[in-house]
Amino acid sequence: MLVQSGLVGQGIWYRQTCYSYPAGGGGSACSGHCLRVKAKAKPSKAFPPWSCTMSQSTPFEAFERHTVSVESEALGPLSISVRKAGSNDGKPVLLLHGYPQSSYLWNKVAPELSTRYTIIAPDLRGYGLSSKPPGSGSHVEYSKREMAKDMVLVMKHFGFDRFDLVAHDRGARVAHRLVLDHPGIVDNLMVLDITPTLDMYEKTNMTFAAGYWHWFFLIQAAPEPENVINADPSAFWKLLTRKASHANMAWSENDLDEYQRYFFQPETVHATCEDYRAAATIDLVHDRQDREQGNKVSVQKLRVLWGSKGMIEVMGNALETWKAYSADSVEVSGRSLDCGHYIPEEQPQALLEEIFAFLG
Repeated sequence: MLVQSGLVGQGIWYRQTCYSYPAGGGGSACSGHCLRVKAKAKPSKAFPPWSCTMSQSTPFEAFERHTVSVESEALGPLSISVRKAGSNDGKPVLLLHGYPQSSYLWNKVAPELSTRYTIIAPDLRGYGLSSKPPGSGSHVEYSKREMAKDMVLVMKHFGFDRFDLVAHDRGARVAHRLVLDHPGIVDNLMVLDITPTLDMYEKTNMTFAAGYWHWFFLIQAAPEPENVINADPSAFWKLLTRKASHANMAWSENDLDEYQRYFFQPETVHATCEDYRAAATIDLVHDRQDREQGNKVSVQKLRVLWGSKGMIEVMGNALETWKAYSADSVEVSGRSLDCGHYIPEEQPQALLEEIFAFLG
């Protein structure tokens, strides 16, 4: 990543972040995708006009970036971007991120996990560098069933027919659907800061609607939410995230660059709205069918973690809820951690200890 600043026109300062640069990382010329933002004032450190300096933050330095082609019955081939590290001799662990983020969510835990396990950290369909197909009236393109199929195909691409799964937020909803639709391929499942989608919608009250307002905003008919977000994506980001995290947690400038360079793209805004629209429509159809048929989570062990300062804590009974959604044979355990919603970034050390203890 290259960061530029410079003076353009009549005293107008810009800050430009460039995400494609010469293969060796050297040189001063930008060669690819850039995000240019008008600055409110002259930067405290100005470089010569459009000169570049390279960010030194490389938490995924040991990871390879792969593009995996997955076949969708409705859409044909799609591309899923994947970060991968660790020895193939290590136990395969799939890490799934949530909204409004990407696989970068795992930057504080994935490097350490890769010393013991083979880590596969994809960008979900519609997020990060993965394909962002337009949605339709059925919202099937972003059903958790389709997104779960993507992840199964990704793991098969790397030769893994069985694996463990750790997932946060929307990724945990994909994980829940994955273990329902594909029993027997996930040995151990850890979900972070969610309870099942159907349960959360059926227990909606004023507190939940006020705290998780975006659940009800993003499901409005296209393109209204998209238009609002695209008008000022930075303001929307701040509104969305400011109350979700613990007061002591702050994203660095590099963290924000990693997330916002993708999320601020109109295609991502639309895709992620479709994720939520699917959750409120076709996903509930699938969830109710499972309930009617008695289809429950069937893994060896299920570990449930949530933030003590987040909405899951406020809703209450997270552990009991997951036990009700799991087969009697499943060993279900869990606890709250001292944080808000973004557990992998707010409490990385505690999460690492939990994962190592849970997966062995």
